[in-house]
Amino acid sequence: MKPVKFSFALWASVALLGACTQFPALDHTISPELANADYPELVPLQPVLAAAQNSRVEPVQAGAAIDGRVAALKARAARLRGSVLTGAERQRLAKGLR
Repeated sequence: MKPVKFSFALWASVALLGACTQFPALDHTISPELANADYPELVPLQPVLAAAQNSRVEPVQAGAAIDGRVAALKARAARLRGSVLTGAERQRLAKGLR
């Protein structure tokens, strides 16, 4: 059987098995108080849109912040690439393994 056909058959069988599950009983799971409660009050959209438009991101500042973060992450990665053990610890470990 080709890998593509096998993969398709596998996913099809998973989908069919998922269709065999019993649907959970969701009737009467909401309390009567909640079912009879009023709808939430709608908020005007204009103040939200105005606040979003007034809070623009400055590309120069964002770029500088991202560049600083990239440099810090690269420096951290360089430190993590180093040896964890000192030379003396490495010799002691090698001696213990013999």
